[in-house]
Amino acid sequence: MYIAIEGIDTAGKSTQISELKKIYPDAVITKEPGATEVGKEIRNIVLSARAKSKKAEFLLFLADRAEHIKEVVKPNLENMIISDRSAISGVAYALIQGKIDEKELVSLNDFATDKIYPNKVFLLKLTKEELEFRLSQKKLDGIELRGVEYLLSIQESIITAAKLLNIKLIEVDATKSIKEITDEIIESI
Repeated sequence: MYIAIEGIDTAGKSTQISELKKIYPDAVITKEPGATEVGKEIRNIVLSARAKSKKAEFLLFLADRAEHIKEVVKPNLENMIISDRSAISGVAYALIQGKIDEKELVSLNDFATDKIYPNKVFLLKLTKEELEFRLSQKKLDGIELRGVEYLLSIQESIITAAKLLNIKLIEVDATKSIKEITDEIIESI
């Protein structure tokens, strides 16, 4: 089973993946962007916010996604794969930019992924107040510096992106305790 944990920065994706790794010790743990050698370089470019063109940023995400599917996902489709983000995030960020038509977004992602998408996706959803608190507790990267409203719009865009890609999305209240969230995910798996 190929599952993905989605959510904006600070939603608790890494924490939940660590908890799931304890329960599924043989699972392949991966992430988008940055799971491959090429992906690490792409991730650094995207997080540094060096790309001035939003189309260029989107194409970088697609390049990472294509490498990720080829090198990590396809060889492990018979195993449990747990991914920190997926194509849904890439589409969500592109939707916010409004530079690419929805049909093109789907078509380009189908091309990059060979239409291989997660079987289940969990969105760890934050409230505005919780997001503000969590961001105040850390050094912000290039994406986080775009602000709370931007991140909340991404969160809503994740829901739209899942619908566009026809992927089942399970919303989880990210303000719950770590254990409650993990239990909810495991029950759904």
